[in-house]
Amino acid sequence: MIHIPQHIIDGVIAQARNELPDEACGLLAGSGNQAVKQYPLTNIDHSPEHFSFDPKEQFAVLREARKQGLQIIANYHSHPESPARPSEEDIRLAFDPNIVYLILSLQDAGNPVIKAFSIREGKVEPVKIIII
Repeated sequence: MIHIPQHIIDGVIAQARNELPDEACGLLAGSGNQAVKQYPLTNIDHSPEHFSFDPKEQFAVLREARKQGLQIIANYHSHPESPARPSEEDIRLAFDPNIVYLILSLQDAGNPVIKAFSIREGKVEPVKIIII
């Protein structure tokens, strides 16, 4: 399970809506299973079907989080027109088995859906999100 403050969920949704029609992406930092900080990143692919983090931004986030005593506990991205479930590409590119993968679907624009997953060696398991 992962605990995420409502303001972070709201920030992820706002970023995803602002970056339409492209996928939005970023990282969540915290401690244990508690997220405390959202780091929006640039999708350098500028695509509605896939994303890649900007490497310079990603490195800067890792440095800043470490300096604040935080760990990267999740990465997130949006699916502008598909459900909140990992695509084959998402599963193939899930290299860190120690973090949670969040996917936000904007398929129904009036009702965004966010889900979390553990992805290890191609195996996908749902992770419960507790919004605090």
